[in-house]
Amino acid sequence: MSRPAPGGPPQADHPNVSPAATGYSATEWDLITGLPGRVIAVATQPGPGRPYPGVAAGLAGLEAVAAGRAFDSDLVRAVVAAIYTRHEEATAPQPQPRPTDLVDVLAACRAVVRILDRRADRADSAAYRQWVQSVAARVCRAGSAVPPDGTLAPVDRRLLDRIGGALALR
Repeated sequence: MSRPAPGGPPQADHPNVSPAATGYSATEWDLITGLPGRVIAVATQPGPGRPYPGVAAGLAGLEAVAAGRAFDSDLVRAVVAAIYTRHEEATAPQPQPRPTDLVDVLAACRAVVRILDRRADRADSAAYRQWVQSVAARVCRAGSAVPPDGTLAPVDRRLLDRIGGALALR
């Protein structure tokens, strides 16, 4: 199991994962914990050559986020814990976020990579980036008419390639 770098995230079973407890600034932690949801949002948007992926795609994304609880990465588990804590603690209506734009999500991916390069250990950084990519991949597979050979529609493949590039996975 990977260990947090000095100033890195605490064990994810900590019930209240706050930015202060992770060693990240509130802005950095919000970016890190918000990226999986933003990736789901952009991967479920219809577009040219891509009809509305449907509810199944969004649910697949949520399942992929939840699967992070079993990752062998303290960072990924801390992010999932923070996402669930944030959701459980939300008592007041939340402001509606602006529509998610692919360009913004790719910029957020690159910003998270820079943050992780500075603050996280290599194993946690790689695990987080791969996990976010796996969230996008599960959404695309669930929302695309995947033929028996398992290939994705070209528009979904391009989306995953762009997200993978922005996450420095190539």
